[in-house]
Amino acid sequence: MHGASTWPMSIPDPRTRPEIGRPALGRPRLPDAATGALMAVAAMSTVQLGLALSVPLIDDLGALGTVALRLAWAGVLLLVLVRPRPRDFGGRDLWACTVLGVVSGCLMVFFMLAVARLPLGTASALEFLGPLGVSLYGSGGGRRRWTAPAAVGVVLLTEPWHAGIDPIGLAFALAAAACWAAYILLTQHVGDRVTGLSGLAVSMPVAGLVALLVAAPTGLGRATWQSALIMLGLAALGAVLPFSLEFLALRRLTTSAFGTLMSLEPAIALLMGLVVLDQIPGAIPAAGVVLVVLAGVGATRTGARTAPPEPARPADPLPEPLPGSHVRVAG
Repeated sequence: MHGASTWPMSIPDPRTRPEIGRPALGRPRLPDAATGALMAVAAMSTVQLGLALSVPLIDDLGALGTVALRLAWAGVLLLVLVRPRPRDFGGRDLWACTVLGVVSGCLMVFFMLAVARLPLGTASALEFLGPLGVSLYGSGGGRRRWTAPAAVGVVLLTEPWHAGIDPIGLAFALAAAACWAAYILLTQHVGDRVTGLSGLAVSMPVAGLVALLVAAPTGLGRATWQSALIMLGLAALGAVLPFSLEFLALRRLTTSAFGTLMSLEPAIALLMGLVVLDQIPGAIPAAGVVLVVLAGVGATRTGARTAPPEPARPADPLPEPLPGSHVRVAG
């Protein structure tokens, strides 16, 4: 074609479309795995601090009454602070949040019932079978090599061979382990599908209701206004903060890496006992601390999640022509 043709059109500023011409770098990564690991460690630390501060109340309220008030207050706080809206949830998301709440409540209740019949170290070692199973059978085969030193470290830390096993306590501890594994998987699922902390703001009141139903016949009759207000503060420290941090951590870590990192919790408890209570660990628990710390570092270095591919965007419409703007193209 010879000659020239003209038509009105505007010339888009290339600075407004920075993605054009940018080379593809593969699938983008979610925020650094180190951020997720720090959140997980902070969650475990606040849980242990909350448990230590709750010890005086266990004599007054009982173990079930203490955990019930803590979870109930946590549910109220999250509802007030987050204020989830129906449009935050789609399809089966609300059902998944409800199931997560039931699992979270059962996890806390079963563990407290296990501790009532077993030494704390034995119950902790048995409960860790849940995260250990997630590490073994979850995604990310490269992280599984850190599961073995984590498991050995937890056994050395807790020394379960020092006491016998009560069969009912064993059943409660294994039930808590199963709930912990389900909690990890459900928390990541809900965190990926529901914006912000809205999913947690729905699941935590459900967990509080479950714990209240279990504790009502035995533990709540001795509650006073003073103990209830104290539990309000402990709910913020020992439930709202750690559950929120775990929720956010699982958006940055694979379930395998997160499950392995959970092995750090007995080590954190031991170190808090050393610093706060002057409890000096023996050589075997100290070796366990070294193993779980190494496993936690290894899981962190290889535990980042990759972001799912973004949905294709529709093509942008041609911009409206500016008055008097013409482009001449030689034909």
